[in-house]
Amino acid sequence: MPRKFTDWLRRAPVRDPIDRQNAPTMQVLLAFNGATLALSWTWHLTAHEIPDEWRFVFVMDIVTIVVAFIGVALIRLGRFRVAVKLYLACLVASNFLTYRELGSSNMLMDQATMILILVVSGLVLGRRALWTAFGLVVAILVTGFITDWNALPPGKAWNRTNLANAPGLLLSYTVITLVLDRTVDALRRSLAEADARSRALRREVVERERTQAQLIQSQKREATGRLAAGVAHDFGNLLSVIKGFTAQRDASALLPDAGHAAAMEQALAGIEEVAERGMATTRKLLTFNRDDELHLEWFSPGDVLQGLRPVLSQLFPPDIQMEIDAPDPGWQIHLDRNEFELMLLNVGANARDAMPGGGRFRVQCRPVAGNRLELRMCDTGSGMDDATRDRVFQPFFSTKPRDKGTGLGLSVVHDLVEVAGGEIGVESAPGEGTCIWILFPARHREATPATPGLSPSA
Repeated sequence: MPRKFTDWLRRAPVRDPIDRQNAPTMQVLLAFNGATLALSWTWHLTAHEIPDEWRFVFVMDIVTIVVAFIGVALIRLGRFRVAVKLYLACLVASNFLTYRELGSSNMLMDQATMILILVVSGLVLGRRALWTAFGLVVAILVTGFITDWNALPPGKAWNRTNLANAPGLLLSYTVITLVLDRTVDALRRSLAEADARSRALRREVVERERTQAQLIQSQKREATGRLAAGVAHDFGNLLSVIKGFTAQRDASALLPDAGHAAAMEQALAGIEEVAERGMATTRKLLTFNRDDELHLEWFSPGDVLQGLRPVLSQLFPPDIQMEIDAPDPGWQIHLDRNEFELMLLNVGANARDAMPGGGRFRVQCRPVAGNRLELRMCDTGSGMDDATRDRVFQPFFSTKPRDKGTGLGLSVVHDLVEVAGGEIGVESAPGEGTCIWILFPARHREATPATPGLSPSA
């Protein structure tokens, strides 16, 4: 129940963030002040009659009770400052009229209202309101002391029971106001600094996200550029195969009709298969190079590895053997599919550059303990020494010539893995090749039947 009540208080539609923090306290304060005044007078009226000189106080307290509950209603409507100012105005007017009517001597035992005026003005409305309230409190006290002075019988001296309290009381309120002023100033400064830091942090986060997106897209374009030469060569081979199939047209012309038809059917089937392989490679490149927003989804890395095989194969010359060991399709990871492909292409490009004399690049993905998938990408290249291995994920660090690399590939991979909640590391030694391993949080789902489509090209 208390938690629900607190949540209800906080749902007041107050726009200013500081006022919104103060709204629950002010609602409780107004309701408490109105309720206690009502209960106090109810108890008093049941036990005693109101003296004539206190009837004026009774009327003013009834007005204060009504204004307090109106203030709660105004805060619930989002009019926070209107409610607080109305309440303070009521307190000041009530006390001014009461002190003028009864004098300060009769009110010295109850200074809670005066202090409440100062505290609410300073902590809720600010320093200017605090000093305005202080001036009004002094005016109220002076008015009360003037009433006391006028009420002194002829010949009665200034004494400690009435006017003698004036200097000490005024000094006390001055000290209270000064302390509140310093406290309010410190709080406002701290809130302003915290708000400024929060805005700066939000701007920095937005800028980092924008820079990261640009960096990833730049890496995609760089990887696509590296693939261009291999794709052109591959398409040249595909066109040569198509030309070879079309050459069967003339050769089959001398065959009987049945043989000619069978040869033509076989040639057309071959042309169709080659064309589909070329189209699959083109679609994969176009999809990879799109400038889309991050789209997280559950997908099977095994399906992606097999679908990306035609593109990966373009990275490596004929003297580099590529192997892909994909996991059970039921294993899934939660990531952007395009970013996953970017990881593979970045690591594959680095592996190619590390094996100028040929070698083997192997991609292995397997489940490990703790519902995770381990992706290992290993080459048989030159490897790395300890100093290089320690800095391999740093942005702009590269051992390649300036025109051969930016030093951003593995840095991007590292950032993408961290965003996905995974871990990444490297195993390497000079002359013994390099293995980049990544651990992804994963889940296992029942494998769904494969959708009929293109068979991947090796």
